[in-house]
Amino acid sequence: MKRLILTRHAKSDWVDGANDHQRPLSKRGRRAAPMIGQWLQAGGWLPDLVLCSDAKRTRETLALILAEWESWPPVRQRKSLYQASAARILEIVQGETGATTIQVIAHNPGIGQLAAELVAEAPGHDRWEGYPTGATAVIGFELDDWAQLRPGTGRLLDFAIPAELT
Repeated sequence: MKRLILTRHAKSDWVDGANDHQRPLSKRGRRAAPMIGQWLQAGGWLPDLVLCSDAKRTRETLALILAEWESWPPVRQRKSLYQASAARILEIVQGETGATTIQVIAHNPGIGQLAAELVAEAPGHDRWEGYPTGATAVIGFELDDWAQLRPGTGRLLDFAIPAELT
């Protein structure tokens, strides 16, 4: 079984003079990201590999998540994940080898659309479709290789948003 963890970056802030790529986390985002790390640890959902957009807010989210774990998996920052579409994120994951559990930290609408496309059955959670900041889905697949990853083949194993973890 392969597992894919799809995390939207925590709440970001708008800073005068900063372009979108350089937007940092807000105070709320800095409080929320560690909760996602704790939730993943408690659920036994730690990844073997993290793929992270190179935007400031995703890198900050990742750093705060990692700070909650005893050990850190390899991390690959990917410029191609910045504002990537669901199809592009899928393509990036399909190109991976070796890892059993991959976490992707990226942006909406791509990350939320990919989560919706991958699961065979959507959860009844009222925030699933909007995939708010910090939303994290853990999806399981009966695959031998990530290249076999296809829409509609996943089973949602867990889903959380920071507002529910307080």
